[in-house]
Amino acid sequence: MSIEDILPETVPTGYYLVFAALLFAIGLFGLISRRNAIGMLLSIEIMLNAVNVNIAAFSRSGVGEGQVLGQLLVVFMITVAVAEAAVGLAIIVAMFKLRRTVEADELKLLRG
Repeated sequence: MSIEDILPETVPTGYYLVFAALLFAIGLFGLISRRNAIGMLLSIEIMLNAVNVNIAAFSRSGVGEGQVLGQLLVVFMITVAVAEAAVGLAIIVAMFKLRRTVEADELKLLRG
């Protein structure tokens, strides 16, 4: 029995899609069930990572330029997600300084 018999050369695209769907469902559940603004931001990041897994899976199954363009799109989306997280955390820190809480129910009003 060789290693090729145990581990296939490629993982089917369906496995990636199921993994991404589970990630997205976990992120959606976290977004709906959390009241903490930081937890909500992390749940949104998990959902964005699920989208990245989908794009990477489809670009992996593509041919030629499709692969490169899909991978570049994933890198661009990761960059946007990092910028979104930085801005989101800055807003949460500003709201914490103002209200002394990060609970989403208490941050409904954005007035000072």
